[in-house]
Amino acid sequence: MRPVSPVRPLIPSSDCLAIEVIDQTRLPHQSHVVKLSTRDEVAHAIQSMIVRGAPLIGASAAWGLVFALRDNASDLSLEESCAILNATRPTAVNLAWALKRMRDHLLPLASSDRFEAAQREALAICDEDEAQNYAIGQHGLAILRALYKQKQRPLRLLTHCNAGALATVGWGTALAPMYLAQLAGLPFEVWVDETRPRNQGALTAWELHKAGITHTYVADNAGGHLMQHGLVDCVIVGADRVSAQGDVCNKIGTYLKALAAKEAGIPFYAAVPSPTIDWTIQDALKEIPIEERHADEVTWVQGLNQAGDLTAVRVTPVGVQSGNPAFDVTPARLVSGILTEHGVYPACSEELKPLREKCG
Repeated sequence: MRPVSPVRPLIPSSDCLAIEVIDQTRLPHQSHVVKLSTRDEVAHAIQSMIVRGAPLIGASAAWGLVFALRDNASDLSLEESCAILNATRPTAVNLAWALKRMRDHLLPLASSDRFEAAQREALAICDEDEAQNYAIGQHGLAILRALYKQKQRPLRLLTHCNAGALATVGWGTALAPMYLAQLAGLPFEVWVDETRPRNQGALTAWELHKAGITHTYVADNAGGHLMQHGLVDCVIVGADRVSAQGDVCNKIGTYLKALAAKEAGIPFYAAVPSPTIDWTIQDALKEIPIEERHADEVTWVQGLNQAGDLTAVRVTPVGVQSGNPAFDVTPARLVSGILTEHGVYPACSEELKPLREKCG
């Protein structure tokens, strides 16, 4: 029997008329659950990053469509709601994938049948994501076992941003092999990147702390130093979109980690469920839209003050211009393998073709 995911950031109500999500804008300092029951509430939650992570965004958007069809199941409502939800975040392909899957399933149906069908399809998307991530964890565990056999000592892993259970319906992508390695008794520790500007590495630290996994939280730019000194055995990251060529679009700073790993001869894996692969993308640098988020995320930082209150402080002088690209693209030549629910595939178009055939 499969063990239960250590964190569940999305739970549908018993009647499927609402979902409860962890407000990730308050983590890691406050654990707060928000109930979402309308399309616009879901759209706001995605745009504001109350929910985040490519698979979780897609699953949440599917529920946003459910709530829209509860109120109006017409063709116009379906198309309008898909457009509104799809516009919330541009980079993660799971969003568009989930909405297209829902639309293609629902549009041929009579309006009277759409609401219940939408509930079933949204539940299926959630169940499939959790199962896919668990399978990613199993394939990743095989990689870690082989690496441990080679090293004959506790492994030292590095991950960037948060690709854990918080970013998915369950288990996570990059963290799934680590959770299963812990259950298997494999000795390892994790270097956790801070991941400015939103400090999402702190979400990974929050997850690993809850799970009792040994980890050390470091600044983004410490990764190269650690690799240079032989303190990293393997890098595992998630992705928001992977091209048909094996290029990986992930949280800003991933490219620099991959460059350092290549220089140091350290394996670099991207862990992704198959819906994160965009088979229409050939030139990732030109074709993947990179989200430019508000400059306030760079100029302000949130945390606890000495009194223990959650607050935000400005870290730059007033009037300073700031840029905030949320993602970058790591070329396939820097990626050791794409870790999916179907196994590990070399990051190149020819080697990925069998995976494309499996995904239909």
